[in-house]
Amino acid sequence: MKGRAMQNGGQILVSSLVALGASKAFGVPGESYLAVLDALHDTPGQLDFILCRNEGGAAFMASAYGKLTGIPGICMVTRGPGATNASIGVHTAMQDSSPMILFVGQVGTDMKGREAFQELDYRAVFGTMAKWAVEIDRVERIPEILARAWVTATTGRPGPVVIALPEDMLTSLTDTPALTAPARVAEPAPAPETVAETLALLAAASRPLILMGGTNWTDTGRTALQHFAESSDIPVLAAFRFQDQFDNFSPVFTGEAGVGMLPHAKALIRNADVILAINVRFGEMTTDGYTLLSVPNPVQHLIHVHGSDREIGKIYQPILGIHSGPNAFARALTSVQGAWADWRSKARTAYDASFTTPAQPSPVDMAAVTAHLRDILPEDVILTNGAGNFTVWPNKFFKFGKNARLLAPQSGAMGYGVPAAIAARVAYPARRVVCFAGDGDFQMNCQELATAMQAGAQPIILIINNGIYGTIRAHQERHYPARVSGTTMLNPDFSALARAYGFHAERVERTEDFAAAFARALASGTGAVLDLNVSPEAITPHQTLSQLRAAAQAAQA
Repeated sequence: MKGRAMQNGGQILVSSLVALGASKAFGVPGESYLAVLDALHDTPGQLDFILCRNEGGAAFMASAYGKLTGIPGICMVTRGPGATNASIGVHTAMQDSSPMILFVGQVGTDMKGREAFQELDYRAVFGTMAKWAVEIDRVERIPEILARAWVTATTGRPGPVVIALPEDMLTSLTDTPALTAPARVAEPAPAPETVAETLALLAAASRPLILMGGTNWTDTGRTALQHFAESSDIPVLAAFRFQDQFDNFSPVFTGEAGVGMLPHAKALIRNADVILAINVRFGEMTTDGYTLLSVPNPVQHLIHVHGSDREIGKIYQPILGIHSGPNAFARALTSVQGAWADWRSKARTAYDASFTTPAQPSPVDMAAVTAHLRDILPEDVILTNGAGNFTVWPNKFFKFGKNARLLAPQSGAMGYGVPAAIAARVAYPARRVVCFAGDGDFQMNCQELATAMQAGAQPIILIINNGIYGTIRAHQERHYPARVSGTTMLNPDFSALARAYGFHAERVERTEDFAAAFARALASGTGAVLDLNVSPEAITPHQTLSQLRAAAQAAQA
């Protein structure tokens, strides 16, 4: 249009992001996208740039932000090393089905294909890792591609989109208008006849089971599913690390189908005659290595409901596949009745009993610590964790009410917990956020404490400090007992490190000291790091490291 003001690509990009609904961006600056950084100078309070210390931490924050809010987490990094550092967050967002957009600076279009400084082919690098990878070569196409990226990241099975931004494209001028609003995309709904068939299959069952998960639930959808499950008295299992999507205090909730799956959860899946799987992608952990259901045709009658048609029949062929969003499907359900009350009741009893565990052989007993936290944390608490044996405590020994949330990586990525906790504090500054981190896990991204300090987004971090890479040591002792190699760590003074970043910090030596230390952490106002003295012997809740080793040696004798 004649007379329209000219803008450069960075300005159009930032204006469009604001219009789409983005309010936070996590990143590390780079010369390849200076025009974007310059445009962000004019958007304080609209689109705030959270300055991170490593691109991996920034990408984890964006992935966690998207998972928590349902709004794509925005990450901005420079070309080459910045992009490859950020790839861990892209992989995590994909496995978590978390909406995210990663913007990567790129060499100028006049240098592409020459292996210029820090040049990468981002479509090739991220093509199998992200939901979509694209490069914008013409400034006029920024609104078009950004609008498509936003829809791609949030619909169907949500996931990460990677957008490469050539430097000269960002500085080019155009009168193309920026976006003014996001597209409104209705969630796909089930056909009435498929709902009726679902209800008939469940009513005819002897041992029905609901398996649910995924990231794009709404409050109304979750409430509708809970009402259906409770009024029908059907047991509910959550897929790996999605137990926060269903009220754990409901009498029909029976646990999580994930790593370290409890025997009663395995039995529920294996022995069910009808499984209603809603919003589940059937990963390795949820299926106990694809052993609980036969591939490709399960013995169980499987009804698979998903917002992405690409997930239905990907691994297991259902007796009924329904292309529908989880919320629309849950709202369409009406109660069914059957003679399965004992089936549900026994599963719930087994779930409740799983919270009883023996005292741990450790100066700080994590069973007692987690029990204390269950009693005192608010109902809308957000827990985060990375990867390691320590994750059993927030994942298996905490009950998530309808307002509590868990941010934990389905990818098993170490180092996720601390950035995720910071992102949660950025998203919800008034909510209590507690991160569980192993000593190895913490050191993957402990530099992001500086990000938390600068952003005023300090969580409480519990370091389960046992001086070993616990998961790998456990595998080592099972397969190569008493031959320790590469799994013992010499750690720094974590309390001193945390205080250097402006956090309240303490070393907790004994179980009986934890409650008072945690109270001081809550009162600190600066966020806190509590370094917990945990014995490597307490490798699992029910088996010590020595017992693991002895069992392996006996088996090899």
